[in-house]
Amino acid sequence: MKRIVVKVGTAVLTEQNRIAKERMQNLIDFIAELKTKYEVILVSSGAVAAGYSELKLDKKLLSNRQALASMGQPILLSKYRQKFEKHHIIVSQILVTAANFHSQDQESRVKNTIETLLRNGVLPIINENDATATEELEVGDNDQLSAYACEHFGGEMLVILSDIDAYYDADPRKSSDAKVLKTVTSLSSEELEAASSAHSEFATGGIVTKLKAADYMLKKEKSLFLSSGFDLSDARSFLLDGNHQGGTYFTTKAD
Repeated sequence: MKRIVVKVGTAVLTEQNRIAKERMQNLIDFIAELKTKYEVILVSSGAVAAGYSELKLDKKLLSNRQALASMGQPILLSKYRQKFEKHHIIVSQILVTAANFHSQDQESRVKNTIETLLRNGVLPIINENDATATEELEVGDNDQLSAYACEHFGGEMLVILSDIDAYYDADPRKSSDAKVLKTVTSLSSEELEAASSAHSEFATGGIVTKLKAADYMLKKEKSLFLSSGFDLSDARSFLLDGNHQGGTYFTTKAD
């Protein structure tokens, strides 16, 4: 069974400083469908926003963001657990730092845990350990984290579900003529160095972090599919029906 890593962003999971219940339920129903065809690892943002729903701390301060993440992680996992129960799916939480990818011993331990979970039908939910990570141990953002997870934990494809529904040849917010690039086989340094623009106040990414994740995947001869997390029809069509209607597929194996 093919193994994929699905990353869902903060902008998809949250709305008006709280968890977006309907979108989260749609995501969970979709992942339950995916698990009939794939081994799935989920990389989930949203912990800081979930913590903020309980305590309104100034998110600009690192210590506050770490505290919010600490509060938000159990909230987020509890919601996942409750909603996945309806599909008879057990979930687990794995919090990582950069050290887990840079040390062969630590990487091996995490990988062995994930292999055991997947072998028993459990859904691993990965996030960065924001509550304790120092600058030296930060991965940086969950787009990069999901790319590392895909490479180090045996994934063949990374799927990013975002408020960005595809990669365009121009900024669609500024140009009405912007066209979706359906298949991309390489990325230039200019594309990778463009200014980032995260839409959500809780988000740390934007299109550039997704392009960097895609570039990492391409260099590892793996693929990445980017599509909307608000409307899952493109992801469902691509992943379950084998029909590429919308979204962008980054791959080295394009015809």
